[in-house]
Amino acid sequence: MMNAVNPQYEREDCLLRPGNTNCGGCGMSMGLTLLGRALEGETYSMVIPACCGIVTAGAYPTTSYNVPVLASTFASSPAFASGVAAVNELNQDPDARKPRVICWAGDGGTYDIGIATLSAAAERNEDLIYFCYDNEIYGNTGGQRSSATPVGARTTTTPGGKGEAKKEIMEILAAHRIPYAATLSIAHPDDFREKIRKALAMSGFRFFLMHAPCPTGWKTEPAESIELVRLAVRSGIFPLYEVYDGTDYRISMEPDGTDPEKYFEKQKRFQGQDIDLEKVKLAVTARTERLWKLAGLSQVDKAASAYSVNKPPA
Repeated sequence: MMNAVNPQYEREDCLLRPGNTNCGGCGMSMGLTLLGRALEGETYSMVIPACCGIVTAGAYPTTSYNVPVLASTFASSPAFASGVAAVNELNQDPDARKPRVICWAGDGGTYDIGIATLSAAAERNEDLIYFCYDNEIYGNTGGQRSSATPVGARTTTTPGGKGEAKKEIMEILAAHRIPYAATLSIAHPDDFREKIRKALAMSGFRFFLMHAPCPTGWKTEPAESIELVRLAVRSGIFPLYEVYDGTDYRISMEPDGTDPEKYFEKQKRFQGQDIDLEKVKLAVTARTERLWKLAGLSQVDKAASAYSVNKPPA
């Protein structure tokens, strides 16, 4: 079978091969590269629904992925992955390394169309690792708004700017009391890897939310994608934190007071919109304070944990 790249450039430990069709500066592509490095030495397969991630594979019989990938329907990647995990368990060789099952989905397949099967798999505590690369639009179908799109952002279906707030998907998953949920930043690779390795040491349903700039949809410079994520973290627009068992919150990095204006001004999707920066700052401050309160309260509430056996020591 043909490969997507010249064999002399192929690396066996490379999840996303060179020569794929992804856009320059794609946050999802950078996330796949970091994920592949974090999973080095692991045996795993991926389930990917309709999204940019499945188009990444390319046209049959070539593929840009270096692991087995199952393409699911838009709404059903957690259901497909649950079946893969069940078959893996039935066929598990007691002397072999446990195979991992990973869902890789965009915000459309997570926040919107796929939320029913996501909730069901989380409620059953399926032994899966779920990644949402959040580019805040339906990037594969023309850049329409999703419930992950932030207020004021112009998309092909909200040309005057979106009027509703972004859905808090981390809080929704935490409410399922899953063993582990965390946010990921492609601008902080050490934190990224550490969280992946923590998740690998656990069982049950684990969820990751990754901020993934889309230069095409966000109207940004491809070379500035990592800087955009860094600004989002530093300003508090995208906080880095972990949630164990739905109740134990731990802050990974505190915002340093960077003005969020720098984040917005680099994105043409916000140009011409009346972004109330003071309101944004107040919202960021309120969420940061809330996370710190949850992190403090969680130390008292550890006894309520449903899956504390999975949690590493503080």
